[in-house]
Amino acid sequence: MIEYRNLRVALLGAGNVGAQVASMLLEHGTELAERAGAGLELVGIAVRDPRAKRHAELPSELFTTDAEQLIAGADIVIELMGGLEPARSHILHALNSGADVITGNKALLATHGAELFETAEQVGAQLYYEAAVAGAIPIIRPLRESLAGDHITRIMGIVNGTTNFILDRMSRLGETQEQALAVATELGYAEADPTADVDGFDAAQKAAILAGLAFHTNVPLESVYREGIRGITLEQVESAARAGHVLKLLAICERIEAADGSEGVSARVYPALIPDSHPLAAVHGAKNAVFIEADAAGDLMFYGAGAGGRETASAVLGDVVSAARRHVIGGPGIAESHGATVTVLPIDQIVTRYSVRLRVNDRPGVLATVATVFAEHGVSVETVEQTVAHPDAELGDVLADAVPGESGSTATLVIGTHRAAEAALAATVTALAANDAVRAVDSVLRVEGI
Repeated sequence: MIEYRNLRVALLGAGNVGAQVASMLLEHGTELAERAGAGLELVGIAVRDPRAKRHAELPSELFTTDAEQLIAGADIVIELMGGLEPARSHILHALNSGADVITGNKALLATHGAELFETAEQVGAQLYYEAAVAGAIPIIRPLRESLAGDHITRIMGIVNGTTNFILDRMSRLGETQEQALAVATELGYAEADPTADVDGFDAAQKAAILAGLAFHTNVPLESVYREGIRGITLEQVESAARAGHVLKLLAICERIEAADGSEGVSARVYPALIPDSHPLAAVHGAKNAVFIEADAAGDLMFYGAGAGGRETASAVLGDVVSAARRHVIGGPGIAESHGATVTVLPIDQIVTRYSVRLRVNDRPGVLATVATVFAEHGVSVETVEQTVAHPDAELGDVLADAVPGESGSTATLVIGTHRAAEAALAATVTALAANDAVRAVDSVLRVEGI
């Protein structure tokens, strides 16, 4: 039997996720109250337009446009408005009013997280954000609590369902990126303007949050290196498959050694090749997955729905129950562990592998010339795949200095490297682009997970 008073819950925003949260709170209120140890009373939903069509049928009397007044009387505030403002101001108001806050706002946390966490700690309130990364997948709480005593060395994740859906269709169905994006838009995985997903902004925000949690330090969003998938072609995806790789947009957070020998961290997002035997290669459709490497716990993988109204609402309601339990039991809750002062290092400090696709002149000595460029920059070549652009040319034209092909003919080389410093690899690519034997550097992809 519940003896604690009802807790007043205010909801800011009633989009796809917000409407589902409200619906599930009303539908499963009794069950949630039993888990929380207190009644959960949804006292209002702040929206811009109370008459707008929602993803769930909700009582009209709950809607208001006065978010400030709604916050003032709440014990728990759920922010699902999105964007930076007025979400930031509302959360600060809620925290300073003594309310616990639940948010799924990854952009806000990546940009203003340090300010919000500091405010929560100062006033003794709690800020929960399980829904901010990877939707329904429980990843924030394991990093924040379960693995807080371990030494995490690396996180590699597929944290954007839209781009994974696109790349997966290109890989499995042979569609171009434009075709796959059209399907993603039709199914609601991609917005009308897919920039945030396709250009890696969404994944970069999540990488900043994950890196901050994993390494107990503040990782500013502007320190996260970002490349999207906009330039990825079907030819690259097919070439990757021939080499036993799958192309994924990865968010990578890892401890690395700086040039001066000190320890730093890297947070980055880019399309990368991973072996088809790696667990992340089997993540299909719009699913998300996060692969964690820790000293004591070893390798861990979290997999599931990375988006969706009800799926993300599940993560939000888990935080609501946690916040309610804190009210019932008392105490300050869990403070953020951002006391470490670890330097966030630039992309040129990482060590990785490259797959470089070149169009070269089809003539004797070209491979030797290209190999010399790699050697001059201290980069070791591991694999070479070669194709010739016209039917008369033979493999030996490029690889064995045999009789050259027709005047002006070209060949394609796909060169895989051993691990090397990013700075050396980038310098190699620059030198190749300037070399007379190379017509063009068609693509450069990093290789991860080996």
